[in-house]
Amino acid sequence: METTRFETFFDAILAIIITVLVLKIPQPASPTLEAFLHLNPIYIAYLISFLVLYNIWYANHNLFQVVDTIDNTALWIYGLMTFVISLLPYFTIWLANNVHSIPPETMFGLIFIITHILNTLATRAIYRSNPYNKQLHELNFNSYYMNLPTIVLIIGFILTYTIFVPGIYICCLLSVVLWILLGRLLRRHAGGN
Repeated sequence: METTRFETFFDAILAIIITVLVLKIPQPASPTLEAFLHLNPIYIAYLISFLVLYNIWYANHNLFQVVDTIDNTALWIYGLMTFVISLLPYFTIWLANNVHSIPPETMFGLIFIITHILNTLATRAIYRSNPYNKQLHELNFNSYYMNLPTIVLIIGFILTYTIFVPGIYICCLLSVVLWILLGRLLRRHAGGN
């Protein structure tokens, strides 16, 4: 399949998910700064989810600039990833309303781990189906450093299940920031944008 056609489809899905995500944010109970600040767990959860979705879009945009076609394996993996990230608005609000509860923390963290794994698998499938694309291999999306965000998330699970219930929530934020920074550094090192 041509990447331009797929990229348009995937961009539309991400835009819809981000729209649904922002529509789930409630208004403050009163028009005061205190009421606004009372909702900060919701704003932070939204920020984490938005950054993940934006980073997926940005990474795929850069990837599809150097790849003309993708195979069925990559399409199926992207389909699974689309299903997983479509659940993000539900689990983001569940977590935001229950930051100190283990089940929402767990589901929020699992969504991010599964998304990261599927994104990595999709990228590797694209690499395998384009073995002679020099531009693609110069981007070095396959770097082992890209596994660091998953390690941070695993640390969050350990924290949540041992000493600090919001551990996954905090580590999701750290993980997404690390994911963005590593992606930028690896692209800069490869001479990309």
